[in-house]
Amino acid sequence: MRILVSNDDGYNAPGLQALVDALAGLGELTVVAPETNHSGASNSLTLNRPLTVRTASNGFTYVNGTPSDCVHVALTGGLMEGRPDLVVSGINNGANMGDDTLYSGTVAAATEGYLFGIPAIAFSLIEKGWEHIDSAARAARQVVERQLAKPLAAPVLLNVNIPNLPFEQLTGFQVTRLGKRHPSEPVVRTTTPYGDPVYWIGPVGLAADAAPGTDFHAVAQGAVAITPLRLDLTHHGQLDEVRAWAEPL
Repeated sequence: MRILVSNDDGYNAPGLQALVDALAGLGELTVVAPETNHSGASNSLTLNRPLTVRTASNGFTYVNGTPSDCVHVALTGGLMEGRPDLVVSGINNGANMGDDTLYSGTVAAATEGYLFGIPAIAFSLIEKGWEHIDSAARAARQVVERQLAKPLAAPVLLNVNIPNLPFEQLTGFQVTRLGKRHPSEPVVRTTTPYGDPVYWIGPVGLAADAAPGTDFHAVAQGAVAITPLRLDLTHHGQLDEVRAWAEPL
């Protein structure tokens, strides 16, 4: 088995090392991760400059680009001997639930593999700070072992969020739908030492839909949330309405 591992926190992130350590023995691992943190990069590809690929002292390959760049270059740039059987991303320093998935670089790295028809799984630890990262890595290994033992019918893109709890305190694994957040908090305006205004993106909004069956509800119960994702953005329910609306055009 060939497994491609990436993330969005950068090749030095503790979550990436924990995931690699946890997957040891499951197959041939290739790590291609961003040089620096790219949280919130979503599915962006770098098209305005060339990318460089280097090998770090820990043996990981890193790219001076986005998470999507890393997986794209790994799959099409000859960085692997053969096509991987699985792409995994993470473990992210913070949750990727509900609307977060649209912005997440962690989910984007997995999505890039999915776009190439490769099963892909994104892993996130729901609270920042890496507390109980070993427990999260253990849970991630179980998910990967299950996929390798009984592969889901392709294509598959799974988004997995893991509570910051000791492994023995996790209440199990739940298959969920995405919840929904309230809009983000306003930007924070400040100034540079030269008096120029600058803006920081504000914190994410609180959960607006955390009903039973959502990822928010599952992790609140101490369970690992597994959400299958898809990329068809077509609003099929509006097709007939928009056809009628557009007919005079």
